[in-house]
Amino acid sequence: MPNTQLVDPFGRRITYLRLSVTDRCDFRCTYCMSEDMVFAPREQILSLEELYTVADAFIGLGVKRIRITGGEPLVRKGLLGLLERLGARPELEDLAITSNGSQLYQMAPQLRAAGVKRLNISLDSLQRERFAAFTRRDKLEQVLAGIEAARAAGFSRIKLNSVVQKGRNDDEVLDLVEFAVERGLDISFIEEMPLGSISSHKREETFCSSAEVRERIEQGYALVRSSRVTGGPSRYWQVVGSETRVGFISPHSHNFCGDCNRVRVTAEGKLVLCLGHEGALDLKALLRAHPGDSQRLREALQNALQLKPERHHFQVEEQVQVLRFMSMTGG
Repeated sequence: MPNTQLVDPFGRRITYLRLSVTDRCDFRCTYCMSEDMVFAPREQILSLEELYTVADAFIGLGVKRIRITGGEPLVRKGLLGLLERLGARPELEDLAITSNGSQLYQMAPQLRAAGVKRLNISLDSLQRERFAAFTRRDKLEQVLAGIEAARAAGFSRIKLNSVVQKGRNDDEVLDLVEFAVERGLDISFIEEMPLGSISSHKREETFCSSAEVRERIEQGYALVRSSRVTGGPSRYWQVVGSETRVGFISPHSHNFCGDCNRVRVTAEGKLVLCLGHEGALDLKALLRAHPGDSQRLREALQNALQLKPERHHFQVEEQVQVLRFMSMTGG
């Protein structure tokens, strides 16, 4: 019987795909991309049919969870059709989206109807001027309206993602937790990853560890360790007396590679086996050279998994360890 699973050399089974549908975004977040980003020509981006073909191959190899990412995925034309096809797949236990929230005020009900179960929404500040400085766009009110639209649409879980930087927004940690608690949302705090060369700040000066963030939260809220496992890198704590879970994503201070169960496919069709390494397999070339050859695609995925590294080696020091921006990789 042929092997129908994706297992890397360290015995880790891959059940989670993060699939980027575009490298474009309507924000220019300072830790994610440069102000004058050069996006890939449209012919280099996978078509919606190619994206589904990739997802179908992964599903056939045992992937149970797919998260749609970008750039900002909701700016991709025709996305709802792709979501409807994926949402109809009974093998998938979870279909989720990571978004900056800018389009949710008008799209949240359609996403829910298409079969999306969960949303992750980026929110680094509740202060208008500071939000605009982070995103280079003055759209905080639009994002907040999007969060309310998502709540009204009835997603099973909504989680906020906040990248915490010392001296830039670490004084808002308690405000962000309060915002989440009042609305029954979850929230994850993320240590900034050294992806892409930036000029807006020095990463080693703004680095804020998960331990520091948790210490700040515990000044205002009691936390207890949660048994929740989402398949992602967050480690969760429950806010006592509320529905809110607080997650910490700690690529620097608490390496989460040992139980990694995920890979990423970029909008250009590059299979990224590890966020902290440059190596990638060009699935687009294979798809276009051998259209319709699903067996060849599955075999290529299985072979590529044998090159998945054991771990990344992110460091706090100011150096660019991976040249591609997060927007080019998929969140």
